[in-house]
Amino acid sequence: MTDKHRTFPLPLSSVVDKAQKKQTVFSPVATPQTATQNAARNAALGGTHPGVRVGAAPGTAVRPGSAPTAMPSRSHTYAMERAQAAPAAAPRQNPLVSDAVRRAMVARVARQGVKDPVVLGALEAVPRHLFMDEALASQAYIDASLPIGHHQTISQPYIVARMIEVMRNGGQLKRVLEIGTGCGYQAAVLSCLAQEVFSIERIKPLHELAKANLRPLRLANLRLHYGDGMLGLPQAAPFDGIILAAAGLEVPQALLEQLAIGGRLVAPVGARAQHLELVTRLGKAEWTSQTLEDCHFVPLRPGTV
Repeated sequence: MTDKHRTFPLPLSSVVDKAQKKQTVFSPVATPQTATQNAARNAALGGTHPGVRVGAAPGTAVRPGSAPTAMPSRSHTYAMERAQAAPAAAPRQNPLVSDAVRRAMVARVARQGVKDPVVLGALEAVPRHLFMDEALASQAYIDASLPIGHHQTISQPYIVARMIEVMRNGGQLKRVLEIGTGCGYQAAVLSCLAQEVFSIERIKPLHELAKANLRPLRLANLRLHYGDGMLGLPQAAPFDGIILAAAGLEVPQALLEQLAIGGRLVAPVGARAQHLELVTRLGKAEWTSQTLEDCHFVPLRPGTV
């Protein structure tokens, strides 16, 4: 890593509306993410209002990014695109989602144990309500996972911050890989922290949804890929950080091998009972793992749909 000035990561305050400014593993405090229970509970707590589904139409195609020189294997082909090309659309306005509400969310995450000020700043900078159905926007800043369609969820703010904090470990991130783009929210947070972010989604409609959600932010250091996340992205490896947004029985070997020496991978592991696991690569064929707190994620699956 180098300490010299970099163009990226970009502060999201420069691309969202003007009102928006801005080695330690902690003890277990996580609340399991259960989207079905969260949705039922939150619907009872506050009224939702009708709205248009975000990204229901794919919109214009984004222009290809500068691809690495190495080519993917025949069994592992991706659509490589940057989430920045089209003219920026005006962010949706909702009277129930203010800067104060987002700051309150960040303060709550800090009370739960996330201490990294850079991670907390990124969480405050990214407008979470832009990444979900407008009908759910009033619930965007509660600490809960929420459905985004296709049996997938947007992760709760705490777990996003916690996983990124553990992966970052107070250091600088040059190149990060995210497995499971979903609606694009965590990728946007990562873009505030890393020089380059690559994110893979296996569900085509969600890949298109993430592109539509991220397009107004015009994040030049973020590249979205449609493909099998269990295979990783060997043509862009090695990564000094890898984060998984879906749980497998174990971390795929392909991802371990794409981690840079000294790099850190954070993933949920398990079936019914899941926990966060931190994997650090110590050498060419040596990794160490550490079990963190309990969690609950959608399952990690192979292939594309």
